[in-house]
Amino acid sequence: MAREVLSIGQVRIHSGSATRNEAMKEAADILQAAGAVTGAYYDAMLQREQTVSTYMGNELAIPHGTNETKGEILESALSVVRYDGGVDWDGNPVTFVVGIAGKGDEHLEILSQIAILFSEEDDVARLKQAQTPEELFSLVSAAGV
Repeated sequence: MAREVLSIGQVRIHSGSATRNEAMKEAADILQAAGAVTGAYYDAMLQREQTVSTYMGNELAIPHGTNETKGEILESALSVVRYDGGVDWDGNPVTFVVGIAGKGDEHLEILSQIAILFSEEDDVARLKQAQTPEELFSLVSAAGV
């Protein structure tokens, strides 16, 4: 059986805000704590952000590393962090920061599942209303992520 890419320990809710880099660092730290990436993955995320923004619209950013830094990924995993105070992502308002580490080509499938989940405003509204990390985790998991 495939290892789950998301566990309850990789989902957090913060009442406050964060800077883009703080949010990326937390995403990378969660992935590292899950054993999915090396300590160099945050730098890989920064590199990606310098070439193309990972802001996706609908209050979502999905920071991830570059193709050149795939060696920093040990196994596929996600981190999901909601910042109720928001994150200024290069001038775009972000509430959800979903860190992605995809082994091989798995990141493409993971990215598409996340994109589908966040494409519906009703779904985003439900994710914003979740009261606990457990509730947020079950909503994301129910979407097949």
